[in-house]
Amino acid sequence: MVFPAISGTIDRRILINFQVDPDVVARYLPAPFRPKVVAEKAIVGVCLIRLDHVRLKGLPAVLGISSENGAHRIAVDWEEAGVTKEGVFVPRRDTSSLLNAMAGGRVFPGTHHRAAFDVQEGDGRYVVAFRSEDGTSLAIDARDTSIWDKSSVFPDLNAASQFMRRGSLGYSPARDAGAFDGLELRTASWEISPLDVSDVTSSFFMDRSVFPEGSIRFDSALVMKNIDHEWHAAPMLKLK
Repeated sequence: MVFPAISGTIDRRILINFQVDPDVVARYLPAPFRPKVVAEKAIVGVCLIRLDHVRLKGLPAVLGISSENGAHRIAVDWEEAGVTKEGVFVPRRDTSSLLNAMAGGRVFPGTHHRAAFDVQEGDGRYVVAFRSEDGTSLAIDARDTSIWDKSSVFPDLNAASQFMRRGSLGYSPARDAGAFDGLELRTASWEISPLDVSDVTSSFFMDRSVFPEGSIRFDSALVMKNIDHEWHAAPMLKLK
């Protein structure tokens, strides 16, 4: 797949994190990926990202498009040519954009499911929800805060921020069986702050056939706003 560099603006990016028993995540992950562990817990979650002015790198912003998107993520590492790499495995992507849904996995990496998004934001509050055509759903109600939740596996905001930054390389199942498309997020800056979450639900991560009762719990949520960025393709991974 030939994927040209894409540029745009991250208008808003919410990172919702759950902590999970590593053995549960290991059973779900395909080779060659392994769960990254923090304080004896694997980290999974959803990235809710609103992109503005997305276009081929070098084109004027006025030609760009906007969309709401959700990516389900699992923090992983893997061996590649004898070197340990780290990033995220993305089993599922959802989008408000018909173009993204049609082009995902064909023109750019990652199959995208079409979903309806309901977004209400203002005065530091974020109420974001989506429901896809196959019934997958997510909802969060959160507010800006300066207080770090001490129940998180991350000791402070800086530790959480650095962990998330190392997850900028993501792999998702390709259309060819046993292969994974890679996509790298590059940002002009990295500014992140915590959210106080009053309610969060995820049909994907609350599927008890994959994540048994008691194996998963909410950890934390973070937000990024108004950041210039680029997307670049990474080499495809293939099972040997």
